[in-house]
Amino acid sequence: MTTVKIYIVYYSLHGHVETMAREVQRGANTVQAVEATLWQVPETLSDVILQKMRASSKADDVAEISPEQLLEADGFIFGFPSRFGVMAAQFKAFFDATHPIWETQALAGKPAGIFWSTGFHGGGQELTALTAITQLAHHGMIFVPLGYTFGSGMFEMNEVKGGSSYGSGTFAADGSREPTELELQQAFHQGKYVAEIARKLKGHPK
Repeated sequence: MTTVKIYIVYYSLHGHVETMAREVQRGANTVQAVEATLWQVPETLSDVILQKMRASSKADDVAEISPEQLLEADGFIFGFPSRFGVMAAQFKAFFDATHPIWETQALAGKPAGIFWSTGFHGGGQELTALTAITQLAHHGMIFVPLGYTFGSGMFEMNEVKGGSSYGSGTFAADGSREPTELELQQAFHQGKYVAEIARKLKGHPK
């Protein structure tokens, strides 16, 4: 059986997106014939600025990805923090560097999901997802939203929960809040769900 490669590509400043990414990976790897790999996009800020922002240390077990490595994957799940309703500049810079791939449309037809972290309710939980879809569209990638496949967890009203029908998400607040168990469950579900879609698109039977 041919291996279906899912690349989970993320940027994380304070660790929230990294935590979500690891759960997305766990979910994806539960799907038969799927191999899910974590990747980080390159940092664009200096060490001095990162120190002033109290940034977390980068995961030493996750390699940096270059744009051309995207060609190796059968599907993607991209994760990033929000900055004023759009993906962080580090991730946008990575997408900007994919111009040679865009010219050949080599990623067209490949499935992709997205997940994110915002500070608060008004920080772009849905807008960040909507603006990110433009990157996928220009590459011809197939956006895979969660819809309401997460079931009752989508309708939780008794606790603060990030995410939406566009994908999984979390709230960082001032940086001290960590992803909740429910948010991590949704991230796990997203990884599994997108991996299942990628597996079908590659021609594997259900």
